Amino acid sequence: MHQPPAFSICVYCGSRPGEAAAYEAAARAVGTWIGLRGGQLVYGGGKTGLMGMVAEATKAAGGRVVGIIPQALVDKELANAACDELHIVTTMHERKAMMAERSNAFLALPGGIGTFEELFEVWTWRQLGYHDKPIGLLNVEGYYTNLLAFLESTVHQGFMGAWQMDLIRSSDSPTELLEFLVESAGTAPESQNLREVI
Repeated sequence: MHQPPAFSICVYCGSRPGEAAAYEAAARAVGTWIGLRGGQLVYGGGKTGLMGMVAEATKAAGGRVVGIIPQALVDKELANAACDELHIVTTMHERKAMMAERSNAFLALPGGIGTFEELFEVWTWRQLGYHDKPIGLLNVEGYYTNLLAFLESTVHQGFMGAWQMDLIRSSDSPTELLEFLVESAGTAPESQNLREVI
């Protein structure tokens, strides 16, 4: 009988590696941190880019990896067969709902439009009260600095409240952010079923 993971973190990140070496270093640091502490990575199930790196590092450090991927990406041979669990779903909606349900916290690393969309959706669910799980934004080499500045401007322009910004924690330190997420997740109230909002 395997011992259940100490915690489960959903990581959103790029299916490409990006141009800076710091992005790969951050992805591997996140995976290693999760694995060394007996945690579980929940992610999009891909084997390329930062996605593949964080999964590989988690496994190498002794953690569990749960991949959730739509059939369309499996057909393109992008699925990571090395996952402890690989769930193949029909739609992106199913994928995101399952990723959220299987996780205690969410962490966004550098990525593209898919990463942004996943981050904003889970942040929206949080502000609406569909879950109370902590959300982190890893600002590697200032990758998200301009986005955060823009988001602050939406507060100044009256389209968001400061309390909404407070629902996400940003840091350039993987260790600091992961410690915050795991600690916060341990005190978070029981979440509602996220399928309600799909």
